[in-house]
Amino acid sequence: MVKATFKKYTLKFKLPSGTSRGILKTKDTYFLFIFENGKQGIGECGLFKGLSIDDCPDYEEKLQWVCNNIHLGLDQLNKELTEFPSLQIGIETAFKSLESKNKFEIYPSKFSRGEQSIPINGLVWMGNKDFMKQQISNKLKQGFTCIKMKIGAIDFTTELELLKSIRKEYSASDIELRVDANGAFSPSEALEKLKWLSEFQLHSIEQPIKQGQWQEMARLCEDTPLPIALDEELIGVFSEEQKNKLIETINPQYIILKPTLIGGFKGSDSWVLKAENNKIGWWITSALESNIGLNAIAQYTFSKNSKLPQGLGTGSLFTNNITSPLEVCNGNLQYNTNLHWETNF
Repeated sequence: MVKATFKKYTLKFKLPSGTSRGILKTKDTYFLFIFENGKQGIGECGLFKGLSIDDCPDYEEKLQWVCNNIHLGLDQLNKELTEFPSLQIGIETAFKSLESKNKFEIYPSKFSRGEQSIPINGLVWMGNKDFMKQQISNKLKQGFTCIKMKIGAIDFTTELELLKSIRKEYSASDIELRVDANGAFSPSEALEKLKWLSEFQLHSIEQPIKQGQWQEMARLCEDTPLPIALDEELIGVFSEEQKNKLIETINPQYIILKPTLIGGFKGSDSWVLKAENNKIGWWITSALESNIGLNAIAQYTFSKNSKLPQGLGTGSLFTNNITSPLEVCNGNLQYNTNLHWETNF
């Protein structure tokens, strides 16, 4: 008989991490355990407060409902939890884990066997100029050739100066630069700011204006001198009809997939298909999960054969992350089979 339980876990940031939504010091997440015939499967329900569409007061009650009804199986639970994407990915992962010979090998591949790695971007958090400059320097020393810089929280002129200083030392062929505004620009100022940013030969900008402004975003994507990637825009868009409408209306240059926020791996598959059918680029990003969730997302990502650097470098942000074989080396995420998982559950 299949049974399930869950456990809350609070991740602690090594350094307070700045976004346009404020400073993050801790992040709660949930581990879902499934038991059947002496085997255990584990998945992560990585609720992201203030961002996840399923951030609601009765979240733990819903998770308990999942445990009470785990006998319904993956397909039925997925249908019941359309508006709870972080629960969907936790359930998907836990069932795959239960079925696997190795509960941490969710998508067996050359990545999970330690034979190939995944190129990733180095993430630079918002902060004062010196702090951001130091982060950039560290990422370059660590061998990253793609850097993603959060913008929108400090003075825009200062951010432009930072980008200018990078480009003085490194050309676009040396370092790929992505910026993420997290919706910080107003529609009236966005195009002008994109023109300024385009001078630095950036790869793309994520979510220049807040989500939900489809017509304004469509105009930006049509007129922009800099490729635009939709991120938060995908959150809360559940039906296939709405997904099609979003893609057709906005017609972005890229979309960014955070499986925890958009319906797990099944939801991500749906977005990938729509992007490719419309000649829109895409890449996958973690959403501050622990290494349990990051591992599943990384293995899924490898299975999709994307050649772009992915946003999977968040595992080292926490002081109390789950010890795992995941490690970042020379700008790549790899699964070091000489290392082992250490869990207390």
